[in-house]
Formats: sequence, structure tokens, C-alpha cells
Amino acid sequence: MPTIQVNGVELFYKETGSGPETIVFSHGLLMDHAMFEPQRVAFDGRYRVIAYDHRGQGQSSDPGYGHDMDTLTEDVASLIQALNAAPCHFAGLSMGGFVGMRLAARRPDLVRSLTLMHTGAQKEAASSRLRYGFLAQLVKVVGTSPFTGIAVKELFGRTTRTSGEQVKGAMLGAWTEKLRRRPRNIAHSILAVMNRPEFSATELAAIRCATLVIAGEDDTAQPPANQQRLAAAIANARLVRIPGAGHSSTLEQPQAVIAAMRELLASKA
Repeated sequence: MPTIQVNGVELFYKETGSGPETIVFSHGLLMDHAMFEPQRVAFDGRYRVIAYDHRGQGQSSDPGYGHDMDTLTEDVASLIQALNAAPCHFAGLSMGGFVGMRLAARRPDLVRSLTLMHTGAQKEAASSRLRYGFLAQLVKVVGTSPFTGIAVKELFGRTTRTSGEQVKGAMLGAWTEKLRRRPRNIAHSILAVMNRPEFSATELAAIRCATLVIAGEDDTAQPPANQQRLAAAIANARLVRIPGAGHSSTLEQPQAVIAAMRELLASKA
């Protein structure tokens, strides 16, 4: 799979499909580009689809700095330009959404439409910063394996975790193993997400493209109320709530995400 050198880092990306328009997928913390695999399969018959890994995560390199949301936004802006993908339909989940809203507000020339999943503009609560700041320091020493159970509970909703469906069980098992094997340097990304500043109302008002905001009814990491506030603050935004989805709806309820995105993309055709 290809990599590209941009903004002082080597970013891994997966590109499939073809068409006059491009969809760029940006993943959440602890995850990687593969969390959009169901959507890639659904859309690459009509679109060029690019899913990439943030610096220090997945298969991208880690220069040891620049894990903050502003630098990650500069990374993907450079990626989009280098791959001649502008203006793209940008879809970001959680951490990828923090990047997406910054990209749409600051580089509107690069974004045709915006999908924000399980994300919010507010800074992390003090209690969460304290808890996950402590966990990040432990991850630096012992890795992610001892904390896999915590990560799974944060990333996947109760409906998914208690489902008896074979397909969901296999998906959850595969991602649990991935989370268990994340490297110690993932701690830098955890700290960057936990300590991100609030994205101001002024910047949210600068987002003018058609925007889809997706909330998971089972999401405890970013409860639906956060997405409701986000959608209300962005002009031309529409909120979709997905039952049975936690913080990873692209994997938990992939068809619902695909349907919501199809409606957005059709409106921009």
C-alpha cells in the first residue's frame, strides 16, 4: 500500500475506486484507516476513495512530535493537495472529526462536503483529561494490552458488545486484538486528543459546506447531545442518530452510515 511524504511525516493511505469526486476518510483515536472498509466497498464504484492513517497511528510514521489537532489538519491538507483530491468529500470520525471541522473552517477550498461522526467542538472534560492522562503515562511504560478492555468499552457500544451476531462478534474480536497490539507511542496521540482546545463558535460558523453530523445512540465517549449541539452550530448541517451504534458506527452499523452519507453525496451531485 502507498505512503506519501507530507508536512514532515510519511502518511500511509489506501486508495481505491475512481470517479470525478473523491471521498477522504479520517479515523478515530486508537483505530486506523480500516475502520472505513465497509464504506470504501460501498462507494468506490462511483468515487475515488482515500482512507489514511494519522501520524503516529496505523501504518503512518511517527516523527515524535506534531500529534496535536492543528498539525494533523495541516497533514491532511497537504495529503489532499499532493494527491490532487480537492475539493473532496471529507468524512472524519471522532479524532478525524476534530481534524475535519478544522479543515473545513480553515481550508474551505479543499472540502466539498463534510461528514462528522461521533465528534464535538468542546474540549475534553477535566475528569477525562485527568483519567486518560494517567492512562497515557502507563501506556508509555507497559503498552496498551492491560487497558484493552477499557478501550473496547469506549469505542464500541453496549448493543455491539452484547450482540450474539456472529459477524459483529468476529469484527469485535479482530479490533480487540488490534487494540491490544497498539505500540506504546500511541500515548502521544491519546494526550493530544485529551488536551485539545475547544473549537470556537466563530470557527464553527466558518464551516459553510453541506455537513452531515452522525451520532451513535450507544456512544458514551461522545454522547448524542454533543453532536446535537455541533449540528446546531454549523450552517447547512443535518443530524442523523444511529440506533445500536457506539463510538464506531462505521463498523457497528455500517449500512446506516452508508445510507446517511449517500443522501449527503446525492445532495452535492
